Amino acid sequence: MSTAKTPVHPARSQPQARAVRLGPRSVIALALVSATGAAGFGWPLFAGPGSQVSAHAQDAPWLFAGLLVLLVAVVAATISESGLGPKAVAMLGVLAATGAALRPIGAGTAGIEPMFFLMVLSGRVLGPGFGYVLGSVTMFASALLTGGVGPWMPFQMLAMGWFTMGAGLLPGPDRLRGRAELMMLAAYGFLAAFAYGTVMNLAGWPFMDALASNIAFDPHAAVPANLARFVAYCLATSLGWDLGRAVVTVVLTLTIGTTLLKALRRATRRAAFESPVTFDPR
Repeated sequence: MSTAKTPVHPARSQPQARAVRLGPRSVIALALVSATGAAGFGWPLFAGPGSQVSAHAQDAPWLFAGLLVLLVAVVAATISESGLGPKAVAMLGVLAATGAALRPIGAGTAGIEPMFFLMVLSGRVLGPGFGYVLGSVTMFASALLTGGVGPWMPFQMLAMGWFTMGAGLLPGPDRLRGRAELMMLAAYGFLAAFAYGTVMNLAGWPFMDALASNIAFDPHAAVPANLARFVAYCLATSLGWDLGRAVVTVVLTLTIGTTLLKALRRATRRAAFESPVTFDPR
């Protein structure tokens, strides 16, 4: 006597809930702040000798700092309008506070910055919109916690927003799992750690005293010459720190990344960000 067996189909992965859905206005605002930030970071590599931008180099940190603060606020408000509800705010607060608390652990020690690992995994699970807000808010909170408030802070907020948003833009958020996903996140964290350090170098490099070093920005030099100086500056001053940051991010991702990803996804499912709020009429 034969019994029919019900075929077992593999479970289909459900699309991940997103704490923030980027609408058209949010995308436009994010593109605006990113373009302004890119100009604030990269102007030395595009300003030719004798340009008016170079002539007012000493004003640039304060000008772009004030502008970036306003634009970051606009982006955060716009993204909030597109779905940052109470549950998402609560998760944002918890993750930002955790990231801000992790940052001082490596203060003064080359490259030991575990907050980058948390930003990568949070951006991966919660998406690029939430990632951008989380990165910016975390860096703002950590600056207040460590006393690192200054004209460089908006640049750090923007760079960390890009860093965390990039993790949310990685492929396969609803399909890729296991070791392959960890390796992808580790590779992204390694490369993005160097990218973050390089971008932040651009924020301070133009304001070194050109007479003090032959790797400082020279407003009278051509762009290729300044680019060579900048590469030498990165190799001489920040390569060790960036390498430490990258290695720490990779090690933490590969060792405890699976556990944290599961916890974040479980919390996201339970929060049900995209479920409409209903009230019992009784």
